[in-house]
Amino acid sequence: MGKQPAISIIIPAYKVEAWVERSVQSLFDQTFADFEVILVDDGGPDRTGELCDKLAAADERVRVIHQENEGAAGARNNAMKIARGDYLYFMDADDWCEPAMLADMYAMAEEHGLQLLVTGFFIDTYYGEDKFFREVRTAPQRVYVTQREFRENAHDLFDRQLLYAPWNKLYQRAYLQERGIEFPGTFWDDLPFNVDVVREVERVGCLDGRYYHFLRARAESENTRYRAGLYEKRCEEDQWLRDLFAGWDVDSPEVREFLGRRHGERLLGCVENVTCADCTLSGVEKRAAVRRIVEDPRTREALGDAEPRTTMMKVALAPLRAGNVTLTLWESRLISFVKRHSTNLFARLKANR
Repeated sequence: MGKQPAISIIIPAYKVEAWVERSVQSLFDQTFADFEVILVDDGGPDRTGELCDKLAAADERVRVIHQENEGAAGARNNAMKIARGDYLYFMDADDWCEPAMLADMYAMAEEHGLQLLVTGFFIDTYYGEDKFFREVRTAPQRVYVTQREFRENAHDLFDRQLLYAPWNKLYQRAYLQERGIEFPGTFWDDLPFNVDVVREVERVGCLDGRYYHFLRARAESENTRYRAGLYEKRCEEDQWLRDLFAGWDVDSPEVREFLGRRHGERLLGCVENVTCADCTLSGVEKRAAVRRIVEDPRTREALGDAEPRTTMMKVALAPLRAGNVTLTLWESRLISFVKRHSTNLFARLKANR
């Protein structure tokens, strides 16, 4: 089996034959070499599994799991069962990372004995073969001295989009194992996983480095599809965060404003989901769905607490705040049109919200 590695890198791989080699090559190019890569071939119909085996043959640090399709959560959980590293790092097979990422993350985690390390990252939204808009997410350079200090500042990290995804973090494996933390088998499993991680975490640090490139080219096209039950899912997510802060006994005007603004921004996506071209609802059903969102007491409370930071977002939320179903529908159709026909513009508007 060999020496226990410092970091286990877990990569679910499903229908990624065009990207997985570049992703793993960015790991081979790291200045830090003490890691293992666990590639999970999640039963796709293309050559992904074959390419995973090819990568394993090229470097003894790579192991491959072949399984029937279980989704990203099942793939990650299965890899966690055999991971041997002191820390876990989760990567997506269609993304890539900068060469200094693992070295910098490991050095800080070890220096401060961290259970969780969070970094900044890039979001690269492609609107052509070689054309993309790059959004930069930065993290504060900081180690939280106490658990309470982290909890009282966690809303800022959520607000910076730093606590949602798993791929800008280093997790202490022992911490996850001791608490039995796994990815839940649910749509959009990243947030509930990280909520479970931070609920009791004591030693957290942030590293002001941008290393990971999240490619939104495929993700954006996926997000143009209609998803039944999206509004209920967003309400569930909102409740997870409200329960988290309540359980921590952290309540302040800043936290309430963040939670309200976060939910309000996602409500725009819920309405746009109803008006997108792929939505199967009738016109009457669409109007009823939007009315239910607009008149929901949860919506009224969230928008009452929210203080949009830009003029664009103030204007975007105005129809919802006014409770005007017709204006909300018209605005949503415009958002759907921009999202479908100008990925570049939509990405820029979203980044500057």
